[in-house]
Amino acid sequence: MGNITFTMIKPEAVEAKNTGAILKRIEIAGFRIVAMKKVHLTAERAAKFYEVHNEKPFYNELVEYMSGGPIIAAILEKDDAVASFRELIGATNPADAKEGTIRAEFAESLSKNAVHGSDSDENAHIESSFHFSDDERF
Repeated sequence: MGNITFTMIKPEAVEAKNTGAILKRIEIAGFRIVAMKKVHLTAERAAKFYEVHNEKPFYNELVEYMSGGPIIAAILEKDDAVASFRELIGATNPADAKEGTIRAEFAESLSKNAVHGSDSDENAHIESSFHFSDDERF
């Protein structure tokens, strides 16, 4: 069990002005924001971040979508952070997300599901380091 996870509030949720409401839900759930920034990923940065999926049919669409507008990137801290955050955000498909989860409330669709959450402790560290240097973490 790790104590950090990584999240991104995705372009459509930022555009819909849901950033504040999502961050409030995260803090109310007991997460401490270790690092946070608003950034517009280039297609190259989005491709690098998602290169684990580069053989999948949705890869190009995902890269285009994630570079289509600003995102909020953040490192979150809490005991058992990855599992706790995945419970808070809900199922990837918002139609399957439990009531009260972030995706149930803010996601538009399976592909536009409002937030990213790391799926393992290892990926939480990799994803966090992709977006933040050590001197950007507090």
